[in-house]
Amino acid sequence: MVTARAAATFEPDGRSASAARGFVRDALLGWGLPEVVDDAVVLVSELVTNAVVHAGTAAEVSCLREEDSVQIGVTDRHPERGLPAFAGPVAGDAVSEHFADAEGEGGRGLLMCSALSSRWGVEYSAGQKTVWFRLPLQRALPGTRYALPQAPGEVLPSTDGTVLVAVVQVDAQGLVRAWNADAEELFRQPATEALDRPWADLVVWPQAPGEQTGLPEVLQLARWEGAFGIRRSDQRTIEVYGSQVRVLDSTGAPSTLCLLVRERDRAVLHTPTRIATTGPVPGAVEPIDLLLDGVPADDLSGMLQQTVERARDLLDGDAAYLLLITEDESEFEVRAATGLPAGHTKDVRLPVDSGNGRYDSARLPAVHEDLSVRPGAAPLLGGSGLRSLITVPLKVEGRLIGSLGVAANRAGQYDNDQALRLQFAADRIALTVENARLAERERLRRGALSFLVEASDLLAGTLEHQQTLALVAQMAVPTLAAWCAVYTIAEQAEFAELAFVLHEDEEQIDPLRALLRRIDPPAGLVGGGAAPWPAPAGALTGAEPAGLIGQCVALPLFARNRVIGLLALGTKAGVTFRQEILELAEDLSRRAALALDNSRLYSERTAISQALQRSLLPPELPKIPGVEVEVFYQAAGEGNEVGGDFYDLFSIREGTYGFAIGDVCGTGPQAASVTGLARNSLRLLAREGLDAPQVLSRLNRAILDEGDRGRFLTLLYGELTPRPDGSTALSLVCAGHPLPLRLRGDGQVSPAATSQPLLGVMEELELTAEQVVLEPGEVLLCVTDGVTERREGLRMLGEDGLAEVLTGCTGLTAGAVAARVQRAVERFAPEPPSDDMAIIALRVPLQRRG
Repeated sequence: MVTARAAATFEPDGRSASAARGFVRDALLGWGLPEVVDDAVVLVSELVTNAVVHAGTAAEVSCLREEDSVQIGVTDRHPERGLPAFAGPVAGDAVSEHFADAEGEGGRGLLMCSALSSRWGVEYSAGQKTVWFRLPLQRALPGTRYALPQAPGEVLPSTDGTVLVAVVQVDAQGLVRAWNADAEELFRQPATEALDRPWADLVVWPQAPGEQTGLPEVLQLARWEGAFGIRRSDQRTIEVYGSQVRVLDSTGAPSTLCLLVRERDRAVLHTPTRIATTGPVPGAVEPIDLLLDGVPADDLSGMLQQTVERARDLLDGDAAYLLLITEDESEFEVRAATGLPAGHTKDVRLPVDSGNGRYDSARLPAVHEDLSVRPGAAPLLGGSGLRSLITVPLKVEGRLIGSLGVAANRAGQYDNDQALRLQFAADRIALTVENARLAERERLRRGALSFLVEASDLLAGTLEHQQTLALVAQMAVPTLAAWCAVYTIAEQAEFAELAFVLHEDEEQIDPLRALLRRIDPPAGLVGGGAAPWPAPAGALTGAEPAGLIGQCVALPLFARNRVIGLLALGTKAGVTFRQEILELAEDLSRRAALALDNSRLYSERTAISQALQRSLLPPELPKIPGVEVEVFYQAAGEGNEVGGDFYDLFSIREGTYGFAIGDVCGTGPQAASVTGLARNSLRLLAREGLDAPQVLSRLNRAILDEGDRGRFLTLLYGELTPRPDGSTALSLVCAGHPLPLRLRGDGQVSPAATSQPLLGVMEELELTAEQVVLEPGEVLLCVTDGVTERREGLRMLGEDGLAEVLTGCTGLTAGAVAARVQRAVERFAPEPPSDDMAIIALRVPLQRRG
């Protein structure tokens, strides 16, 4: 005999399977049948998925409760789909297209029905197919029962006959759409006359003075309960007690379901209210209060810890715990506990609806009288020695947010009354806990955003590769983990290399690094999330510091469509990662991957640039007998070692040396390319036996041959030959370059040459060599315009300022002269120099007298 019925239709879209699961779960829990929820949800999910996703039709789900079983059917509009072939065809027989492959997707639902249900079948009718299955209702297992209210005798209804429960459904327009047999007897009006009539014509609604809530407003409420009057067909008015709930019908339209009884039978529908009393009431459940004053509303951890301690004490328990549901509502997380070993509670997670037992639903209060009879009923308490347990759900507006449990060492310590006391207390604190939990989540979300913003700023602040590696580890420790290791993978390499290790305890960095070097790095990370990495824990030998390794995870570092490295995070022994920490680590890994890839590319580019620039600098300068030589060079721009200014000093032939100092238009790599051309050409042409004017004329033509890549060039080129008398003969050509300055022994400073046309502008040049003889004690100073054009606002050092600096260098060595000029340039203005700068100081030392 069918004792209850429920049905709903689900349209063919991706949310139908989830909605069908929720419909079946709510229906069965509403009927008090949690023991069959798991199997029913699994089978309905598969069958609705077949109908909606594979068949592409709407699915109608019906639930029938019978005395000893529940029958559930799923109907679709695609009757031509095949049945699974449970036995292979006889040899030689053709395989019918109406039998599906048992291993295929289409037949899996029927195979699951065969495995999980006591009976099942498929019914065909015109244009539709129904798959039904039946699940038997089992008796409660020993040691576990559900806590259901026990009503005291004085509140039971008193009646001289059958209690009539009228069921009336009213649509959104206020018209009667359903009318059961009890309604016919209560109203004394057949359904044929009541259907489609306005509900307002059949009821007498009370209207208190000043009260604005009438029948139309009440029909819009989600739930309502109270007394009012009804009109019978004989126009008599009787008082009834009603309970109504706002629902959606099979088409998705809102309607109101009304349940009515005579006023004298109101206990059938009336929801008991808890009324404060001055003394104990026989048969009543004594309330308990789990929250005390003094705990801040935003201190969720303190609030939960106080709750479990009071629950344990008030119910004379030995242990208690409180679970909160995770953000995706798939798991419980232990958030507070007392009386349990740390290993049973620290960051433990439990599934919400997939326990081992049928009688372990977290959605209903339950009494476990003896856990030794069913040791798997409470996995959290396994091995703890606790025997009896009561668990109650924490719900807010019907939504499960957590579970509270109290356990005792003695079996059979708890009964229904104590479970209901705990349930009433849980109902009172549920909203407070939920508000505190939402506030905590908001703080964590804001903290995570602040952390990621700070991480982005820090990572964007450097392009140095080793510094980026250190920053990634320092941001992860200790905010996310107790230790962190960063692995890098070179572009052509197959294996990752350990690049950086950090631990929150500096004394454990070396043992951790040694452990990680003994094991292979994480491998096979293809997804974007954190993956377990058990290798470090498995490699412990006992020689490591206590508590070094707990839970370990690894995250790939993706950049430019490839894995460029790995981020390994670990906790101390006995600690596991919370889900929000792992999600934050994933966000950090994405930012770290981009920063590491950028720093790697920058380091590679810098190394290449520096190698090329060093090739443009002259090799080791030759030592010239009888002449002191000092060179200072500084290129403008970060990372540049060579710019538009250049110098050279080389041997032309025995006893004669060439030197040059020049300035290419512009700075940076573009100017450096002309620098390389000029320096190499000077050496080659001078060693061919050409004199100074001829060398510069040939160089001028080479620059012009570069076309658009060429740049004009100022150049001071000279050839020097030491003489036996201690002096040095110079042959100079100054092609548009700042004039060389000669410092005589008496401190006088004068130009040593005259200016001639610069190079790279005109094809034909008339250049002449100027002869100079440096006597012992004299200095020849050659600089680029980065020295003479040093500025501070409108003020410029200039040739006169340089000459003044040189005047004070009388008697100094060539090295001291170059250093004093360089300091004068830097101190001329507070800002660092913005132009390339080169200085060559040549000095003929005084002859020693014997």
